[in-house]
Amino acid sequence: MTTATRDNFWGHGPDAPLELGDLSQSEVQSIVERLGDATMPALAETLTKTGNCAHPVRLVGRSETVDLRTGEIVDTFRSADEPMGLLYKPCGNRREVVCPSCSRLYARDTFELISTGLHGGKGVPTAVRANPLLFVTLTAPSFGPVHGVREGKHPCYPRTRLAMCPHGRRLTCWARHDSDDPRVGAPLCGDCYDTESATIWQWHAPELWRRFTIALGRQLAADLGVRDRDLKHRARLEYAKVAEFQARGLVHFHALVRIDGPDGPGSPAPIPAARLEDALRDAADAVRCTAPPVDDADVERVLRFGAQTHVRIVRAGSVAGDGITTEQVAAYLAKYSTKAAGADPRHPLPHLARLTEFCRALSSRALAGCPFACEERTGDRHPRLCGDCAQNPYALLGRWAAMLGFRGHFSTKSRRYSVTLGALRRARRRFQGLTAEARRRATPLDTRELERQLMADDEETTLVVGSWAYDGSGWPRAGDKALADAAASQARKYAKWRAEQRRNRPATTDRTSDGKRDQGDMR
Repeated sequence: MTTATRDNFWGHGPDAPLELGDLSQSEVQSIVERLGDATMPALAETLTKTGNCAHPVRLVGRSETVDLRTGEIVDTFRSADEPMGLLYKPCGNRREVVCPSCSRLYARDTFELISTGLHGGKGVPTAVRANPLLFVTLTAPSFGPVHGVREGKHPCYPRTRLAMCPHGRRLTCWARHDSDDPRVGAPLCGDCYDTESATIWQWHAPELWRRFTIALGRQLAADLGVRDRDLKHRARLEYAKVAEFQARGLVHFHALVRIDGPDGPGSPAPIPAARLEDALRDAADAVRCTAPPVDDADVERVLRFGAQTHVRIVRAGSVAGDGITTEQVAAYLAKYSTKAAGADPRHPLPHLARLTEFCRALSSRALAGCPFACEERTGDRHPRLCGDCAQNPYALLGRWAAMLGFRGHFSTKSRRYSVTLGALRRARRRFQGLTAEARRRATPLDTRELERQLMADDEETTLVVGSWAYDGSGWPRAGDKALADAAASQARKYAKWRAEQRRNRPATTDRTSDGKRDQGDMR
């Protein structure tokens, strides 16, 4: 196979071949049919428009763009005019295991969102670089010993061979597991492991995070000697957070926490990073959440975060922190924003399948005895429950079984941390419109005011009125998806090669002549 060189990537260009790998007979046949009926160019154009999405949504219909000032129809779009006669829209799924192409775009947007809160730009003052910034990890508590990968290739769970659990199983494991070992995350004894409490903790994890943000604000107010409601006049807390599933099936929260002055991003912080670190640790230790019992046979539980709270100073004001860079943190959070639960329904790991079963079992217990048979309707898209069941906190737990009981958002941020994903997507649409207009007029694109135009909050002067019907999901032929997957894989390799090229450049080329960061692909 031809390899990439320092100045040229072997897979980039209109004549570059795709690595299709092993294809099934139906995939080969459908590709040959595309070549035979001369529809391959139409497919190639559609693949480009969807970004090589693995499961695009097919729509049929039309839309008209109306000038709000004059009422004039300035543009008409019809799906029948598309290369393949239908409108193909990317699925937009954030999970890498579902659609690598769309998840990569989501990760790049997340990277830009987080990076903007670190360095400024896109409407965020560059003065945020001088404010303290901390990277915090809040873990789940232990519900029993599990197999794990130890640092330095140490044994998994070294104990004396006489260590036995009440069920007669040895609580020891001298194996040195790799990260892809299916035993990693599984309990040493499934009967000793408190799967029921683990499921309930996962269900209430979003509430624990919400209470942590409240507790952190109160801790800072006490540290500054002001009332809780007056904290906004002294400081403002901003954060960006992602949830990452661990091998045992429970989530950890990773967050970047920044403290600004009372005027928001760019205003000087009132306390140093060390005092913010103390407040973070105290708040994480103080957070509690009371989980009501599932039924009359259950007990009330007091939930909290795990004992291992990791806090690292990324930036102590304008001074770098303890060995971790802002780019590393942004890439780390963007990576885990696309990570799924890991519970593959086709080949489930036993301990993850057990969590899934407990989600459904606890939901059934919560709705047991309902005279209106609410349990039969929980699978509906919009279930209608009776008054008692609607008030039950575990009524819909079974609907989140595929997510192992985690019902929260995987990626969130505070209001003024940086830009929003919606603003980035709106800027992308505007850029496509500007480039299309420049091509139509055969004039170069004016980049002097490009960022201001893309990120402006100007009121839209046009309205799109459409009439669309759902035609289906996925590519119409088996070979189409194989080509989309191959093209997406090659695009990822090209982006990785570009990132390596940037890392090999001298440090002076990391910024453009006007001082702005290079807006290339995500590292």
